[in-house]
Amino acid sequence: MSRNSAVVGINWGDEGKGRMVDLLTAGHDVVVRYQGGGNAGHTVVNEYGKFSLHLIPSGIFRKGVVNVLGSGVALDPENLCREIEELRSRGVEVSPDNLMISERASLLMPWHRDLDALEEARLADRQYGSTKQGIAPFYSDKYQKKTVLAGELFYPDELRVHLRELLEWKNLTLTRVYGAKPYTMEMLERWLADFCEPIKPYICDTGVYLAKAEAEGKNVLFEAQLGALRDLDLGIYPYTTSSNTLAAYAPIGAGLPSMRVDEVIGVVKAYSTCVGEGPFVCEMSGEEAERLREAGFEYGAKTGRARRVGAVDLVATRYGVRLQGATCIALTKLDVLSYMDKIPVCVRYRTASGETEDFPFPTELDSAEPVFEYMEGWKSDISGARRWEDLPAAAREYVLKIESAIGCPITYVSVGPERESIIYR
Repeated sequence: MSRNSAVVGINWGDEGKGRMVDLLTAGHDVVVRYQGGGNAGHTVVNEYGKFSLHLIPSGIFRKGVVNVLGSGVALDPENLCREIEELRSRGVEVSPDNLMISERASLLMPWHRDLDALEEARLADRQYGSTKQGIAPFYSDKYQKKTVLAGELFYPDELRVHLRELLEWKNLTLTRVYGAKPYTMEMLERWLADFCEPIKPYICDTGVYLAKAEAEGKNVLFEAQLGALRDLDLGIYPYTTSSNTLAAYAPIGAGLPSMRVDEVIGVVKAYSTCVGEGPFVCEMSGEEAERLREAGFEYGAKTGRARRVGAVDLVATRYGVRLQGATCIALTKLDVLSYMDKIPVCVRYRTASGETEDFPFPTELDSAEPVFEYMEGWKSDISGARRWEDLPAAAREYVLKIESAIGCPITYVSVGPERESIIYR
């Protein structure tokens, strides 16, 4: 009987999900990206080198594993073509045998990136912190039923009629709302030839494939993008992404809603990081923040932007565990904290209505303040530890403190970016 797992972020994203997917695919046959697009990166370090994947699932490095881009993904042909080329140039196999694209995935059009940048410019100092990869305009169009499905690439006559209709509609927004230049059919024809034709061999009915895989007892791993606090419905709205980042959405975004999720591995960083705008209660500043940022090399895999950093946030993490329905936790980057004498832990928030251990409504987050406790540091290199007993007592106490506070077992402790730098508990 198959066993399906989901690897999801518990906080703001950037927790180290790609690292865990790369590790856990050893026990799975299929890896499915079920939401999001090329607006974030999953960093993976293995025998091929160091990679930042943006669309292709992190199982692409494992021989015999089939990687699927599900119907819930924002499929950016331009970014995907570049990613495929980079992987191949570094010795990684990418072919229709190990990468499949759902025919029901919608295509992220060139104008989506333009609209993303134009709207952020209009917002000026009220920006949402978009990566300007077109994600919000894409999902907006998808819910308006004004996107192109990947499968339409196989119906060229009907596709061009559809594109002309979309072009007329989209140019009204570009020119009359933002004063930008319009698109032409010639521009779209070049885009189809340069970036859509090369991905056609990967496009198929992945729902049929997943149903067959399930019937054959194959194990499926669902790979999420970003984290629970970026979920469109239940995150720190409006500073969220434009899709559902939760494990409960995985079977739908994968393209086979009847699939079950047996295990949810929630990924939590040993401290907090955040790319982009929005409330971040536990945020550090000044020299303290810079030292932590440098120790963990906290720069966005997609944008290169310096990540905001802070202490581990037990209030936000407990909320994320609940949203994700996590059955176990992978705690990443514990080794980064080895330089600290005292390690801060955000245990509560101080709000206008008093101190709380519950995650507040988004409006309250801007004025919320962190309440810290401090734990002893271990002041030693732990990157070579491979057993729980190898960790210093102070490091074990720190892990147990988090585990107790969030009410979910920490099964994996990562002490380095490499595949083997992991402790199983």
